[in-house]
Amino acid sequence: MLKYAALLLCSASLGACAQTAALTKSGQQAAAKTGDYWYDGAQTTLAERKAIKANKSKAKNVILFVADGMDPTTVAAARIYDGQSRGEDGEENLLSFERFPYLAMSKTYNTDMQTPDSAGTMTAMATGYKTKAGIISLDNTAERSDCASSLEAHAPTIVELAERAGMATGVVSTARLTHATPAATYAHAADRDWENDTQLPDGAYEIGCRDIASQLIDFEYGDGVDLALGGGRSNFLPEDFADPEDQDKSGARKDGRNLAAEWMTKSNSHIFIWNEEQFNRIDPSTDPKILGLFERSHMKYELDRPDDSDGEPSLEAMTKKAIEILSRNENGYVLVIEAGRVDHAHHGGNAARALADTQEFAQAIAAARAMTDQADTLVIATADHGHTISFAGYPAKGNDILGFAAMPDDDGELEPMKALDGKPYTTLGYANGPGAVFNKNVDLSDGRPALDHDEIAHKDFQQQALVPSYSETHGGQDVTIYASGPGAYLFGGVVEQNYIFHVIDDALRLRSRAGE
Repeated sequence: MLKYAALLLCSASLGACAQTAALTKSGQQAAAKTGDYWYDGAQTTLAERKAIKANKSKAKNVILFVADGMDPTTVAAARIYDGQSRGEDGEENLLSFERFPYLAMSKTYNTDMQTPDSAGTMTAMATGYKTKAGIISLDNTAERSDCASSLEAHAPTIVELAERAGMATGVVSTARLTHATPAATYAHAADRDWENDTQLPDGAYEIGCRDIASQLIDFEYGDGVDLALGGGRSNFLPEDFADPEDQDKSGARKDGRNLAAEWMTKSNSHIFIWNEEQFNRIDPSTDPKILGLFERSHMKYELDRPDDSDGEPSLEAMTKKAIEILSRNENGYVLVIEAGRVDHAHHGGNAARALADTQEFAQAIAAARAMTDQADTLVIATADHGHTISFAGYPAKGNDILGFAAMPDDDGELEPMKALDGKPYTTLGYANGPGAVFNKNVDLSDGRPALDHDEIAHKDFQQQALVPSYSETHGGQDVTIYASGPGAYLFGGVVEQNYIFHVIDDALRLRSRAGE
């Protein structure tokens, strides 16, 4: 077997590391190909970049895609996962949004937190105001959980402004529609946890605060939100109303309001749906206004979606349907689409589901870009924050991204590398989370548990983590903004996260059209 101990010393000398890598079989193969595949590929990329002409015209439509928790490490791992899922190596692969011509780095901190939460970060993107953690579309004068402080702090959102400008609007998420990211597009709340009436503090309703679910139904701008697809059904149904899918469960509301029924009373065009069959029957040519709530809480992870009892649409399918419906408005549309469960998988220390949902996110973006005209539709893809996922070791090119970090032996067979405890480790891991060995009910007399191939190949596998915690945490790193279409050229360098709103506003002339 080749000796790889020197690789562990790469941090001491980058030159030595490069020389060591060049001696491996994979390194020799890479060197042989550089003058052909990668060298010529770089020349092609250079020519393509030089041919780009900045589109400085105004946009008719904007689609903002947000993958909750999708940091640059997640993107790098997901591109390999995506390629490997098609039988390719994956390293040369690009996810759809990575082909966009313009990008920038987004600083994600909240005004009171180095490592942010989704409420404050999405508020920045949806309103143009950076604010505190846990706050939904309020400026920085508001205090979390303080209803009174929120009443004069409402920050207009891109959905509100678009409706006031006569545009069509839509919100799509694989999380609950009342969860922080989608909620920030249409609601204002001093606490992201105020998803239904039971979660409002005593006295809040009396002085003017409302729960997030009711704000979607009572939305007073324009003709209301035209389309809302996601999870969170229980927050819209009363406690004495049986859930249509899980008949032994009921709604969460104690105020007696059936918000799904109220949606349908708005007009003959307002439709409530809760399963895939109903979704597939929707005819965009009838100009429907749809409230789709496909789960009591969050929608299924993409890896689990085929097992849903009554079926639910994919993020790609919801994206396509939303564009088909909203594009019928001659004044254009604003559409916000969240891949909410990338974040949840990371919190669970579960890279397989995080990467699969990122792959689906990329497919939804590819579909959106194919269905729209780059001359009039600005498409932005980004994340609200990162996580603590790590991509480490020295795995050979083509190694299973969800497998052990492995290098070829003398016969060219991939052999898992060993840590100092003599046990293999996976390429992907987490700095903290439920995968930490101290969280497990295991015998630690022999140190870190030894993993096997069958264990790490399961979709439920939680990558090992350094610091034990019930839930893996967000990360404070910058995330990437990718953009294509009119106004996309304005993205470049390192920007504050709330800059995204200002580019959208500029591209659509949103505030001026709304009378701001």
